[in-house]
Amino acid sequence: MTPSLALGTHLCRDVPGAAAFAAALGATWIDTAPNYRGGSAHHDLAPALRTHPDISVSTKVGFISRTAALEALAAGVITPAQAEEGHSLRPSYVRWQTERSTVELGRHPEVVFLHNPERIGERNTVLAAISRAFEALEELVAAGLIGGYGVATWSGFSAGTFTVNDLVDTAFRAAGSRHHLRAIQLPVSLVALDAAVEALDGLGPIGTAAAAGLDVFASSPLHGGDLPGMITRDLAELIRPGLEPPEAALHVVASTPGISRILLGTSNAAHWQRAFRAIELPPMTAAALREIHRVLSP
Repeated sequence: MTPSLALGTHLCRDVPGAAAFAAALGATWIDTAPNYRGGSAHHDLAPALRTHPDISVSTKVGFISRTAALEALAAGVITPAQAEEGHSLRPSYVRWQTERSTVELGRHPEVVFLHNPERIGERNTVLAAISRAFEALEELVAAGLIGGYGVATWSGFSAGTFTVNDLVDTAFRAAGSRHHLRAIQLPVSLVALDAAVEALDGLGPIGTAAAAGLDVFASSPLHGGDLPGMITRDLAELIRPGLEPPEAALHVVASTPGISRILLGTSNAAHWQRAFRAIELPPMTAAALREIHRVLSP
């Protein structure tokens, strides 16, 4: 299956404009977080969500903007140390922030991701925190505030802090076979290609998540916008003749089996048009994707 292109608001400069371009071209999902855009991403996105009620939205809980930290501290849902750190997965905070997010967005999110839980510490501490947070998220599902939940990570899988099976087992303990773990999110790009190659054999976080029926969101496919300037003409031609560097980078990610959605953060209409064309091309073969990985490996 060809993955869908979705709007990711992390580094997006013009969230309302990007949402309008993405929706006009057929995007059906927007991913955000309460700490993005200095804490203003939810407010910036809310009008677009009212205009396009059919677009699904996911947000996150974990990182705390400065304003939210003051309010959360006053509400007693985080500790002073967590306010200083700017990150928490404490169940009271998970509930408080999710309820706050639904108000800011003007709707109930389809998915709430735990945001970079690997920041908490070593493996056992992180898994214990995820377990308590999953229990809180299941309560929020039962209350009708969210559709489901997931984990968005930068290095949790690659560093071995947790696996997809760890997350599935934790969700099962929280709510049994009717749990609402729905998705994972991780970086996939030409500079983070290991998980994509593992997925060719149904392995790694992408392959395991797909086998478990979870959606897989590929974040940072252009490595924060740095990749196009790093891709040589020869590399772009090796990926697919005729593609410009940004489209070549997206084409590699779109060719990875098991990925459901690719998050793109541009607010440029022409970039969205070219990106849609790139992901709709026939995917690279497994052999071609392995060759790209071999070429790029140290």
